[in-house]
Amino acid sequence: MSFSAKLEMRQGQQLVMTPQLQQAIRLLQLSNIELTAFVEAELERNPLLERDERDDAPDERAPNSDEATNAADAENWLDLSKGTGDATQALDTEVDNVYPDASPTDISNDMNAGPTLTSTATPSSGGSFNDSDPNLEAYVSCETSLKDHLTSQVQMLLSVPADRMIGQYLVDFVDDAGYLRADSTDLALKLGTDEAHIERVIKAVQTCDPAGVFARDLVECLSLQLAEQNRLDPLMQDFLQHLDHLANHDLAALKRKLAVDAEDLSDMITEVRALDPKPGLRFGSAPMQAIVPDVLVRSAKDGSWLVELNNDTLPRVLIDRIYYAKVSTSARNEGDKDYLIDCLQTANWLVKSLDQRARTILRVAEEIIRQQDGFLTHGVQHLRPLNLRTVADAISMHESTISRVTSNKYMATPRGIFELKYFFTSAIASADDGDAYSSEAVRHRIKSLIDDETAKTVLSDDKIVEKLKSDGIDIARRTVAKYREAMHIPSSIQRRRQKKLAEQMERN
Repeated sequence: MSFSAKLEMRQGQQLVMTPQLQQAIRLLQLSNIELTAFVEAELERNPLLERDERDDAPDERAPNSDEATNAADAENWLDLSKGTGDATQALDTEVDNVYPDASPTDISNDMNAGPTLTSTATPSSGGSFNDSDPNLEAYVSCETSLKDHLTSQVQMLLSVPADRMIGQYLVDFVDDAGYLRADSTDLALKLGTDEAHIERVIKAVQTCDPAGVFARDLVECLSLQLAEQNRLDPLMQDFLQHLDHLANHDLAALKRKLAVDAEDLSDMITEVRALDPKPGLRFGSAPMQAIVPDVLVRSAKDGSWLVELNNDTLPRVLIDRIYYAKVSTSARNEGDKDYLIDCLQTANWLVKSLDQRARTILRVAEEIIRQQDGFLTHGVQHLRPLNLRTVADAISMHESTISRVTSNKYMATPRGIFELKYFFTSAIASADDGDAYSSEAVRHRIKSLIDDETAKTVLSDDKIVEKLKSDGIDIARRTVAKYREAMHIPSSIQRRRQKKLAEQMERN
């Protein structure tokens, strides 16, 4: 076998994504909060970028204002409609290949200047006792966490240093619900002591407030709370060992196990239901974050729907061209010049990407509203089957672009705030060869049938299938069971027991 060197020429296609193109694609799937954080970082890094703090309303100039000064101020900012040379045109062409340009009908004039960042006024120091501004964070109360609450009690409860060290170690294994997620045998091996020592410390710290913390399971948690109330008698202990019958609403089996009558069993159930199965959740609960919609939908006078972006939550940046002209003329070495050119190109790219992102979100939202007009008009039962390809074909974009746009984006409609992905549902065939039904609409129909049940009219999955088919929905029993379980709705047997138990509790 002989080896020889030779040259070959091959022709092929390869997709090369520049860093700017990757950034533009990444901006699509960011939420408004994540986008604002990204823009803030760019504002700190790039000296040519400035936050646009202009109001939406036109600026009312004084009659004696200097027109020359106003003209100079106007030249200080780069408008999106203006180009910045061949480099910018090349960047615009590359972005347009990813986001096909369009002219949305309802896009606001503010979009032409990019999204908006709200400026925050600096608090005055006139009311302070010194020249510096007061530290307002020093006056903000902080909610006590469960770990801090238990640590302070362990330090006072355990006096022996070894016990205190073990108790503090146990605090680190307590989850948010207050349960101890550690095995005493493993703890003994890690801490170099015997298992009996670990159990003694666990019994000691189980007296901490709130009652039920440091429990290993639900039975122990409820036992600790009943013991604090001096209600943990042998009968109640036996009752806690048969909680599975209570979960299944099998009261007949529970009465046989405990050998009690219906009245005593009802009292015990009422007492156990008053306990807290997750005592740790009352400490350090994180405040709920309100969802800020990215798109606003409202009805027009002619019965159509107006779709617009929520500009109050979108960042809005401009480029200081005068500063660039000043520093570029004073740059003396090639390194400084290359840095300024890179900053200018990055700023141009960011402004263009933000504008294209806003336009793309608006186009996708408009098409979703056009497809789901019945939902806004009549409700969830009129939600149509919709997939990414349908929207992508309608607005001449790729499915991956639609998927990125609908991620972490919310729409405020007259029927509430929904994630954009909520409107994409699979199709359920019609029993009479009519239009297909949305899976979300079928779920809503199943839940409505179950909500209308009584103890005597509980519907099995087969009965639900029959009712849906009578309404023209062709669906299998296993699909009904899958939707019911996804909505955390128990089976017909469990629902019947629940309703009977509720009726019995009301009579007692």
